Order: sequence, then C-alpha cells, then structure tokens
Amino acid sequence: MKKKVLTLAVSLMLLLASCASLMTVLDTVVSSAPLTEAEVSDGLKEALITGARNAAGRLGATDGYFGDQAVRILLPEEAAVIVDNISKIPGGDRLVQDVILSINRAAEDAARDVAPIFVNSVTSMTLRDAFGILNGSDDAATRYLHNTTYDQLYTLYTPKIGASINKPLVGNVSTQDTWDALTQQWNQFATSLAGRLAGFKPVETDLSSYLTHRALDGMFLKVAEEELKIREDVNARVTPLLKRVFGTLDNRQTGA
Repeated sequence: MKKKVLTLAVSLMLLLASCASLMTVLDTVVSSAPLTEAEVSDGLKEALITGARNAAGRLGATDGYFGDQAVRILLPEEAAVIVDNISKIPGGDRLVQDVILSINRAAEDAARDVAPIFVNSVTSMTLRDAFGILNGSDDAATRYLHNTTYDQLYTLYTPKIGASINKPLVGNVSTQDTWDALTQQWNQFATSLAGRLAGFKPVETDLSSYLTHRALDGMFLKVAEEELKIREDVNARVTPLLKRVFGTLDNRQTGA
C-alpha cells in the first residue's frame, strides 16, 4: 500500500513538473511570437492613456505646476517690464508673487480634468500610427498626441482655464482679479506722463490664452517623461500588454 502511495506521489510530482515546464515553454513561445497588429495598437493606446493619466495626476496635485521648475508658469513675456520695474508700483512685489502662485494654481485645477480628453483622442489612432510610434523616437507617442490633439485640447481646455482663473481662491480673490490688479496698476503708470517719457507700454496679454498654452506645454512635457519611462523602465510597464509590446524594443536594443 505504501509503495502505491509513494508511486502516486512521485507521479503527481512529475506531472506537476511537466505542467510547469509546459507553461514555461508556452510563456516563452507567446512572448517571443511576433506582435499582432491588434497588440501593437492596443499597447500604444494603453501607453498613451497611462502616460496621460500619470502626467495629469502629477500636475493636478497641489504644487504640480508651481513646485516643479520645469513646468512652473511665470508671467507672460510681455509682462517682464513689470517685474523689471516692480518697485515703482506700491505693493508690486507682493502682487507679482500672488499672480504667479495663482496662475499655477489655476493650471493645477484645470489639469485634473485633462486625462479624459486625452483618452478620447487616443481612440483615433490607426495601425500605421501605432507601428510608427513603436519604432519611432523616444517621444514619438507624445509628438503624435501633440500633433493630433493640441488644437482640440486647447479648445476644450480654455473654458476650464477660464473657470479656474475666475474661481475665488485665498481671500475670495481669483487669479483673474490678481492679474487685473497688477496690470491695471502698471498700465496706469505706463500711460502716465512719466511712464510715456520712460518709454513704457501697457501690458495687454490675454491671461486665459497665455495660461492655456503654457499649461498644455507643461502637460505634454510630463507626458513625454511618462512615455520615456515606459520605453526604458520595465517597472513602469504596469500591465502585461505594455510589457509585451515594449519588451520587443528591449530585445532589439540587446540584439536578441
């Protein structure tokens, strides 16, 4: 009886070992099999969506823009004259700091709603686009997204920025209020006799348009960073599909 039990146990162990070996072989075959068109398309879409969501999540957090020197939004170039001569305006230094903080807070607020816009745009990707991105430069997916969605994103993003800069913040004062206070004081000085003699000009930048462009530039910069992670860092490929699709790039780089 003991001999039969021992024989059965050994047989089960051999069977399990065979199954494990078979699964290893099957995994190897599957992973080494050529990518299908559907896998490439779905994988690139997944990468774009993952990158966009991660970028939006980072920038939508408090200090997402303001705390990151790479994307912090400063005053429009036209307003550089204000910064250079801010001591001429009573309380000007404080106003400048308030505006810079407020416009970045507005961008952070709007960034929280960007991800769904990207996701909807990704669905239009063709197979040719997908293969071109897979075999393209390290920011090929980001450039594709920029080229195909920027105008649409700008149109959709502008109302969000407009709502954000008019939303009451600290002290029930909005970003637009702070900007208007700064530029109005400057423009009064610039159009005065002393200002005209000094050659100063009024600042008439459309804050909403300026902020939308800068906010989107920052967003695409972060999407590019996320794309690079997925291309180069195995740990950033958070799904089996991403591992399989972008794993083919690792094999090419190592000559496998």
